[in-house]
Amino acid sequence: MSAHPYDHGHTVAGWTGFAIAGVGTAVLGLGVCTVSGPLLVGGPLIALAGLLVTWVLHLAGWGKPSGPRPREQWGWRVRDLTARQGHAECLGCRLAGRGRARRREPAPAAGRVPVPAPGSGAEGADPVGAGQSGR
Repeated sequence: MSAHPYDHGHTVAGWTGFAIAGVGTAVLGLGVCTVSGPLLVGGPLIALAGLLVTWVLHLAGWGKPSGPRPREQWGWRVRDLTARQGHAECLGCRLAGRGRARRREPAPAAGRVPVPAPGSGAEGADPVGAGQSGR
């Protein structure tokens, strides 16, 4: 029984990507040991393929968003049915054009911005430098 409410990436996408990246790392290591150019090039390409496979599987619903989930969704073979809409804070979903677009904050107005005095603790405290003319 787990003591935390999180399921940290135990998904088909995660395990498949890890396996492919592990093979790529092993091939790269073999290339370093044998001083083989094709293996030195092939290892990172295999690892890159693992990244792409993980991304495609995530978009197909075999990866899950981070954060707490109900206990019945913790199994690594449980498909995420919300993947079509995209996950709110997921970089992979945003790269694929899914998920919520971040709302841009309006740019602050030019000029002075009042800053509360340190240690005042009051919301309505006079800003530092209030009433002083810097001109």
